[in-house]
Amino acid sequence: MASERVVNVIGHINPDTDSICSAIAYARLKRQITGKSYVAKRAGQINSETGFVLKRFGVAAPDYMGDVRTQVMDIDVERVSGVDEDISMKRAWEIMKTDALQTLPIVHENKKLSGLITIEDIAKSYMDVYDSRIIATAHTPFRNIIETLEGEMVHGEPDEHVETGKCLIAAANPDLMESYIEKGDIVILGNRYESQLCAIEMDAQCIIVCDGSTVSYTITKLAENKGCFIIKTPYDTFTASRLINQSIPIRFFMKRENLVSFSLGEYLDDIKDIMAKKRYRDFPILDWNGNYFGMISRRSLLGARKKRIILVDHNEPSQSVDGIEEAELLEVIDHHRIGSIETIGPVFFRNQPLGCTATIVYQMYNEAGVEVPKDIAGLLCSAILSDTLIYRSPTCTETDRRAAEELAALAGINVEEYASEMFAAGSNLASKSPEEIFYQDFKKFVAGETNFAVGQITSMTSGELKAIKAKLVPYMKKAILDHEISMLYFMLTDIMQASTELLYSGSGAKELAEEAFHKEGGEESIILNGVVSRKKQIIPAMMIALQEEL
Repeated sequence: MASERVVNVIGHINPDTDSICSAIAYARLKRQITGKSYVAKRAGQINSETGFVLKRFGVAAPDYMGDVRTQVMDIDVERVSGVDEDISMKRAWEIMKTDALQTLPIVHENKKLSGLITIEDIAKSYMDVYDSRIIATAHTPFRNIIETLEGEMVHGEPDEHVETGKCLIAAANPDLMESYIEKGDIVILGNRYESQLCAIEMDAQCIIVCDGSTVSYTITKLAENKGCFIIKTPYDTFTASRLINQSIPIRFFMKRENLVSFSLGEYLDDIKDIMAKKRYRDFPILDWNGNYFGMISRRSLLGARKKRIILVDHNEPSQSVDGIEEAELLEVIDHHRIGSIETIGPVFFRNQPLGCTATIVYQMYNEAGVEVPKDIAGLLCSAILSDTLIYRSPTCTETDRRAAEELAALAGINVEEYASEMFAAGSNLASKSPEEIFYQDFKKFVAGETNFAVGQITSMTSGELKAIKAKLVPYMKKAILDHEISMLYFMLTDIMQASTELLYSGSGAKELAEEAFHKEGGEESIILNGVVSRKKQIIPAMMIALQEEL
């Protein structure tokens, strides 16, 4: 695994233009300042407006990250090289002894995992096998026998396999040998000419000549004529007979059924129980394509590293990506109210009462003395125009306006013309489903024991908002059950009229809205003139009303 740890810069789970653009811009700033790996990510689907902005300035959308719990990829996976299933047991043992391995993965040429063999498997193969025909049963390559006996092939084809016959030692005289040597046998013998001749005449498949003895020309020619292979080894007959079973290919003893493997993307929470229930010490890891990657053990879990995260445009767990409580939070860059997020250690926290997180990011570029590239200027300007509704939102400050104008100059855009295009692209919602519309900008909030959520859609035309309302009112009844919240609100904000129709659903939702805004509402909604900001106008009013109920 790579030694450099990635820091993921990510916005909230229903990302708007500010959330996406600020993440991209801040990740690039951090990379330039530190030279380290900072990567922008998104925690949800990109909406039409943001898609338009990214395409307009030629910037790729961040990859999706829906969960920041620790994964297998966050462990130091041991890059144990896979071996071919035809290597000998002796060779497997040597590899495992040299590399201090307990388990050896067997891998096909196409990099797919085919099996595993353990130290225990090798011990059993040596201690429990008494079958004199096992070399043939295992279809052992002659090449393995030559390697295991550190010998050389005087005559024969190393790549052929042993298919029949038993393995025996020619310790008796030739007369007796004729009674137990059969066609196709492998005969281990010494330098006695008579024994070698007898074995060949009895149609042995191969003779193994021990003690490094020279094989005569006559024996060699006879073996060639009879189709008998000859292998010469420096070992004596006892050692050769003891070693030869170690030439068996590991595929004969390896485990190939019901292999327990994990992928790089699996979460540790999901694999811990599986590992605990299995007797194996080591487990193979597969990469994103299902190919063998490496090995981990139970001990590897102790060194798991939490994902390193920077939050932008939010600071509340309910709005964060799944698993945020398990991640290592390094920084928070935001312009919203401070919620209930908790950290193990101190973090860099920058929260300013501005209309947009992108304004803060732009300030940080200037503070670091880093020039803002044209594409980043375009993204940051777009985010400010979106969050401040082209300076119409009460959250907009003079700092936001000045930043947007400076960024527009760097990006080469006219604010009014470009903003109209951007909002038009974002407002093209006629063909979208209620669910797609609903989750474009949706956030949950907690006040005491009350959980509620507020979504928002902005449009340049009132006609489009009426069409959206017809879709959303019935959908909200389903959404409130899905999220297990008390009350659900949705803002239909008319940018040009600077007003919002606030839809509501849930027990007490209408009453809370009426109390918060001191006016009577209808059955499905309440009209709020001059209200366009969820952050500065809707949420504070509701929080005050909820506190007064306590």
